[in-house]
Amino acid sequence: MTKLESTKSLTELREKLKAKNAALSQKDNPLSTIQVKVTMATCGIASGSRPVYDYMKEELSKRNIPAKVSQVGCMGFCYAEPTIEITMPGKKPVMFGFVSMKKADEIIERFIRKGEEIEGVIPMNYETA
Repeated sequence: MTKLESTKSLTELREKLKAKNAALSQKDNPLSTIQVKVTMATCGIASGSRPVYDYMKEELSKRNIPAKVSQVGCMGFCYAEPTIEITMPGKKPVMFGFVSMKKADEIIERFIRKGEEIEGVIPMNYETA
């Protein structure tokens, strides 16, 4: 943590944080919306991530939940495929493993919509995909 030496330093830090928060709240900033990253490396596809990706993309749109659903490569959790990473605006990403259609529905309804904690979280050892 940076040590503040003067009120000028505090004012500069405050302005920097205000600008960062304003940027996050802009609609065109990808961090201002829900991010859904579905692993689509060979192991993920072989384990069924394609239907999970299609389901998440379709269901989030149907339920009017603004989210960016994207395909990503390997995240290193091959044993738990299909895996998805959910990043809610302003929060750390959460990784889910063994995601079936039923689990994807639970993630949408309980984790994304209601903000509830649910089973299936993989402990993270990285920042984001």
